Amino acid sequence: MAKRARGGTPPAHHGSHPVGRRPRSRPPARRSTSLELTFLPGLGDVLADEAAEVLMLDGAPTPVPGREDALDVSHWGPLTAVLDLRTAVAAFVVLRFDVPRPKSLTSGDHLQRIVDAMYSSLRVGSSSSFRFEAAGSDSTVFARLAELLAEATGLRYDEAQGELVLRVRRGLRPGSSGDPGWDVLVRVGARPLSARRWRVTDFLGAANATIAAAMVRLGGVDPEERVLNLMCGSGTLLVERLSVAPAADAVGVDLSADALTASSENLGAGAVEARLLRADCTGPELTEAVGTGWDLLLADPPWGTLHGTHATNAEVHAGMLQAAYDVAAPGARFVVLTHEVKVMERCLRDADALWRVRSTTRVFAKGHHPRIYVLDRT
Repeated sequence: MAKRARGGTPPAHHGSHPVGRRPRSRPPARRSTSLELTFLPGLGDVLADEAAEVLMLDGAPTPVPGREDALDVSHWGPLTAVLDLRTAVAAFVVLRFDVPRPKSLTSGDHLQRIVDAMYSSLRVGSSSSFRFEAAGSDSTVFARLAELLAEATGLRYDEAQGELVLRVRRGLRPGSSGDPGWDVLVRVGARPLSARRWRVTDFLGAANATIAAAMVRLGGVDPEERVLNLMCGSGTLLVERLSVAPAADAVGVDLSADALTASSENLGAGAVEARLLRADCTGPELTEAVGTGWDLLLADPPWGTLHGTHATNAEVHAGMLQAAYDVAAPGARFVVLTHEVKVMERCLRDADALWRVRSTTRVFAKGHHPRIYVLDRT
């Protein structure tokens, strides 16, 4: 039986909640923290749903003006709760200052607010250095601000490799005087939320962890289900699924021995367990290897640049859809991430007697625009 890592998030409900889900009400005596959550464009609804479930929100998440990759939330619970967000790239404490220029940030109360936010971040994840992400960060104004913050916090200023990130930008909304002022955003923790500690072994073409987490949420989670990861690669989908909740059984299958080695090492680092098998995921050999009756299937098939070829991808996708149908239980869900969108659409039309499309989600990641398909077995 697959096991859940300690400290994982509670199991998500089957399927996903609407973005407009009502957040829990805030106790009147507790002060909320303004946060900005960043995400891969396309996953905003998924993150809004997760934030409403994981955080203690004072109002619904709202898009950050002028951004397609960030949400504003007001959180009144402990800041450590943001570490449970699996579909966010990073979280920032947002400080808004009604000042005309960054030079004003070096004075009295303004400086103390920044120092306090840095200490809040340090309590979540320790850092030994900090840096700015801001236009003009090499100016004398920022040099003075860095000097004062280093003196107040004891952190070393490292303009290139600093762990604790401070973003300084022009305000996004008019202040009391009509001027938008300036915002300082202090990243929570020393690493982005998307930087998974379980990824100890890299594998060419491995799925992005936040996309994998979104796939898990979109597909739904049931602790009693059997989970099968086709073409498992380095195990990203398996680790993300089992980190959320246990499963009655979990298996990863790949034709590459190197991929299975990488999966084993990452599963171990993630403190989750799954059986790993070597087999072809596009033909009858799959049924012989894993049997039938799988409730949730996950796959990230090759897309021709790093693994496989564009010429063979139609055959790979068609074979995967048929093989997955053969081993799936009645009513099973199949969540697929693919860059070969035209190929996948054509194969789904040909396989309409096997799988019904529940939803598609387009994601923007490092110049690529893959899609997440959630399929229901007919």
